[in-house]
Amino acid sequence: MPAECFTCPARTAAVSCPQSAARAGVSLQDLASDTRCAKRRRGCSLRVPYKDGPATMKVLLLKDPKEDDDRGQDPYIRELGLYGLEATLIPVLSFEFLSLPSFSEKLSHPEGYGGLIFTSPRAVEAVKLCLEKANKTEAWKTSLKEKWNSKSVYVVGNATASLVSKIGLDPEGENCGNAEKLAEYICSRESSALPLLFPCGNLKRETLPRMLKDKGVPMESITVYQTIPHPGIQGNLNSYYSQQGIPASITFFSPSGLSYSLKHIQELSGDSIDQIKGVLRNRCLIHGHEGSLCFLLVSYF
Repeated sequence: MPAECFTCPARTAAVSCPQSAARAGVSLQDLASDTRCAKRRRGCSLRVPYKDGPATMKVLLLKDPKEDDDRGQDPYIRELGLYGLEATLIPVLSFEFLSLPSFSEKLSHPEGYGGLIFTSPRAVEAVKLCLEKANKTEAWKTSLKEKWNSKSVYVVGNATASLVSKIGLDPEGENCGNAEKLAEYICSRESSALPLLFPCGNLKRETLPRMLKDKGVPMESITVYQTIPHPGIQGNLNSYYSQQGIPASITFFSPSGLSYSLKHIQELSGDSIDQIKGVLRNRCLIHGHEGSLCFLLVSYF
């Protein structure tokens, strides 16, 4: 019986282990082709091998759970469940906030900047922490928010845009999709001599700052958080493997998440490591890990 092909609107993908795929008549090339086709349809394709195996596959997603505002459930869990995939979330990253007094001072003087740039939810969280710790919540509501809204507030991604809206700012550029396209968008609009304030993490990429600099758009960055391993990685992975066994697929969402968790996953999986399909956001995650898992590249929209 040929493998059935499902098209899923979720922003994720999970694929079977190579052995199961082969039994179902699905090659790794087919799986990669499914993902490319899914990208064109702005969804994702799942080839689930039913022959000689159970209908339900276990998928491990290495990310923080996030509740959907409308349905109260993480959208990855919900959407994958619709297609018979049993997904489990394990957080692998944690964050420490830095330089909040300095950032708070900058937020108190919008007249010195041409606008704001947010490329991650953590940077928006840093704004909230600054307001709370410095007792500036009332000042934000009565004057600072309005002053910042008279300028441009650029963001990447709908999740970040949603958080920016919740603190009372009006985001733009969220549909650009990535830092490079956002930089192009900013460069096409900015003419102010004042710098854009860019709160960021310690692992930020240089794409956006470099492009703005090349186009003569002034920007002032400040590192407001750093990425560290989640303290519960090892214990949570131990519990998962002891209770659920070896997953058919593991999805990595960031280079840091891959680095922090891969060694322990290898130890827990043992000789079965080559049966697990690793799913990545982009090619940069593969560097240095080519021999660990058989990775499939996917795109998230």
